Amino acid sequence: MSLRLFKRKGSGNWYIRGAVRGFSVYESTGTVEKSAAEAIRIRREKELLDQSVFGRKAAATFIEAAVSYMEAGGERRFVGPLIDHFGATPLSTIDQIAIDRAAAVIYPKATNATRVRQCYVPMSAILKHAAVRGLCDHRVIDRPSLPKGRVRWITLEEADRLITACSDHLRPLVIFLLYTGARLSEALYLDWRQVDLERNEAQFLETKNGQARGVPLHPRVRAALEALRHREGHVFRRPDGKPYARKKDGGGQIKNAFKGACRRAGIANYRPHDCRHTFATWFYMATRDLVALMELGGWNSERMVLRYTHINVSHRADTIAALPWTPDPDKPVVKVGSRGRAGS
Repeated sequence: MSLRLFKRKGSGNWYIRGAVRGFSVYESTGTVEKSAAEAIRIRREKELLDQSVFGRKAAATFIEAAVSYMEAGGERRFVGPLIDHFGATPLSTIDQIAIDRAAAVIYPKATNATRVRQCYVPMSAILKHAAVRGLCDHRVIDRPSLPKGRVRWITLEEADRLITACSDHLRPLVIFLLYTGARLSEALYLDWRQVDLERNEAQFLETKNGQARGVPLHPRVRAALEALRHREGHVFRRPDGKPYARKKDGGGQIKNAFKGACRRAGIANYRPHDCRHTFATWFYMATRDLVALMELGGWNSERMVLRYTHINVSHRADTIAALPWTPDPDKPVVKVGSRGRAGS
């Protein structure tokens, strides 16, 4: 018995019904065009035939795997464009070349970091999910190399100069960034409903990794927020009092103001995102607590925060000074200082 097309009463779409080698089908083609429905019927019949002869792996498609992945609770954020690109492509044909091509087609102007986050990572998760369920073979996906992470931070003295140099509308935002470790987008679009001054905390509901988190408010942050006149809508506003617009490059909205403040403060090579690096550096120096740093900053792995443990080593000065040596009697002894900084 083969598959055939038919019209169901009350529906304009064509339906497929029948069986192929023991596999029964009763489903909509999703189209009212008979020619398109016939093409879908032929493809579906071939899928069932391949599945009966070669096993389920031969017929499993990407959309089947992606839907199963999302139904199982997988991260949905970047799956849509992948479904649009691969559709009913058999999983068995999706190899490294196909994934590389998809990343270039879907995100033609994106950086490698964006392609990894929005293409390679979800593709890997979907294919792993499919392999566990017998839809395809396990495979290793190679990802584009990423540039070494940039870590730039400033001292408290420099931060004080920067805050003083900020314009009135920018100052509370910079204080917030320095003392919460918030990503710029998390701060720019923060709503007063996410801030509880009585409990002394803020909630970030829209984050880069999709995981909501909260952070206690430092006294300096609380004072800055209490000084704001409004208590509704966006916490941080433009000079004209309007909220920052949601843009792909949200940082561009404060670029000039922040750059000007850095110039007046005498701080070079410092960007808004570097406030997050400054927070992490200060926090680790004060607490030596990587777990708390990961939780408060929203990092998913220790690898992401371990770099902050190696930036400022001034707390190890005494251990280095304790190494044995024979001083030159003709030269003065120079003590190892307790201050240090790093940046790039």
